[in-house]
Amino acid sequence: MDELMQALAGAAVEVEAMLDRVLTAESEPESRLINAMRYAALDGGKRLRPFLLLQSAGLFGVARVPAVRTAAAVELVHCYSLVHDDLPAMDDDELRRGKPTVHRAFDEATAILAGDALLTLAFEVLAHPDTHSNPEVRADLVGGLARAAGAHGMVGGQMIDLSAEGRDMDIGEITRLQRLKTGALIAFACESGAVLGRTAEPSREALRGYAHDLGLAFQIADDLLDVEGSAEEAGKAVGKDAVRGKATFVSILGPERAREQAHMLARQAISHLANFGEKATLLRQAARYVVDRRS
Repeated sequence: MDELMQALAGAAVEVEAMLDRVLTAESEPESRLINAMRYAALDGGKRLRPFLLLQSAGLFGVARVPAVRTAAAVELVHCYSLVHDDLPAMDDDELRRGKPTVHRAFDEATAILAGDALLTLAFEVLAHPDTHSNPEVRADLVGGLARAAGAHGMVGGQMIDLSAEGRDMDIGEITRLQRLKTGALIAFACESGAVLGRTAEPSREALRGYAHDLGLAFQIADDLLDVEGSAEEAGKAVGKDAVRGKATFVSILGPERAREQAHMLARQAISHLANFGEKATLLRQAARYVVDRRS
C-alpha cells in the first residue's frame, strides 16, 4: 500500500501543478472569480480521479503531458461539482476538505460563477492541441466528459439525489443514482487513458467494467464514512444522510452487508484488469484502497 500512497501523492503533485498553470491570476474585476476557482481546486483532495486517469494512460504508453492535462480537466469538473453541491440550494455544507466551502469563504454568487468557470475551463483544456495532436481524440475526450458530467451523468444523478430525500428507494434505484452521480466521472477518468492511447474497444470495455464496480465500491465506502466516520477524518460534515432521510446503500443493507458488498465490488473491479498484467498493479491496489479509506 505504500507504493500506492506514493503514486497517489505523486499524481496529486503533477495535477496540482497543471491546475495552478491553467488557473492563471487575472487583474480586477476577474481576480475575485479566479481566486475562488483556485480556492476550490488547489491544495486539497485525494485527486483519485486524476490518479485513475494517469494510471489508465500508463497502460497504453500515453505521453505524460496529454495525460496530466486530461487528468486536470477531470479534476476541474469534480471541483466544480463540489462547489455547487455545497451550495445552500443543494447540500448546504459549510466544510469541504477541512476548510470553509467556497460560498462561505466568498459568497453564494461567486461560488456559482466559480463552479461555472471551472466546468467550462475543463473543456477549454481538453480542446487545446497540447492535450492531443489528433483533433479526433480531443473531440472524443470533450464528448465523453460532456456525457459523464451532464444530464445523463453526474448532474442527472445529483437531480435524482435531491428528489430522493424523504422517500423510499430500492437498491436498484440507489445503484442507478450513484452510477450517474459518482460513477460516470470515475468511468470517464478510467476510460480516457484508452482514448488518449487510441486503443481497441476490448481494452476500453475492460476499463469501463473496472470503473463501474470501483465507482459503486467508492460510494458504499462514502456512505459508511457518513455513518461511522468523523468530520475530522472526512474533512466535511458527516451524518447528513440520516438527518435528511436519504436512502443509501448503508440504510438499506446495514453497515456490515454494505461493507461486504463494497469488498465484493472491489474484487470484481480487479477481475476486469486481468489482461493488463503487472502494468495494472496500482489500479488493483486502488480498488482495495477505496473501500478501506477513512476519508
